Amino acid sequence: MRRKVAAGNWKMNGLSASISELETLKTVKADCDVIICPPATLIATMVKTAGDSGIVIGGQNCHSKLGGAHTGDISAEMLADIGARAVILGHSERRADHNETSSDVHAKVSPAWAAGLQAIICIGETEAERDAGTTLSVIGEQLAASTPNDANAKNTIIAYEPIWAIGTGRTPTLAEIVKVHDYLRAHLVDRFEDGDHFRILYGGSVKPSNAAEIFALSNVDGGLVGGASLKAADFGEIIKAAS
Repeated sequence: MRRKVAAGNWKMNGLSASISELETLKTVKADCDVIICPPATLIATMVKTAGDSGIVIGGQNCHSKLGGAHTGDISAEMLADIGARAVILGHSERRADHNETSSDVHAKVSPAWAAGLQAIICIGETEAERDAGTTLSVIGEQLAASTPNDANAKNTIIAYEPIWAIGTGRTPTLAEIVKVHDYLRAHLVDRFEDGDHFRILYGGSVKPSNAAEIFALSNVDGGLVGGASLKAADFGEIIKAAS
């Protein structure tokens, strides 16, 4: 049985006052893994606030190098040094806004593992790719090229996010989600000895009203949640749906 995950990606949102949302979330009874990835400015404070609650705090990106002349970047070691235990890599907004390729993502994964971080590797197709019927080939190529051969179910989580569904309020049909997640599971099982144990998250307009039905689907092991993770009232309900 794969333990479900409720992961929140705060993106470029959150100021010091937002810490109160984490305080509220600590009171939610969770029978799943809870991960929150705030902006880097809040990680250290949120680690202290999370305390022994079991809530894991993570980063939203890291550099492929451990240090050096890379102004404005943050290394995996730096994230771990302030208490982060996970990191999102290859999110579609990084791929689009910063021209990150799957090769770039691949280069960041091993340094993340070396620093003791669990890598949440993101993949997903554009609306044009879905309309062209190339969804499975696109995400298959992204998964293959982004994930190192020594990945395993403990150090890596896969997150499927159809780009056209992120923040739009639109979601694929349940059948479409199952088709993609079953395809990803088959790919993982074929490539990795413990491929059946990898957690595969769905992301893209997950909210309290649809979380339970999505998380109940074949090979959906939880969600990577954007906007709905910013408020404890909403994310708390999503955590309950994953529990």
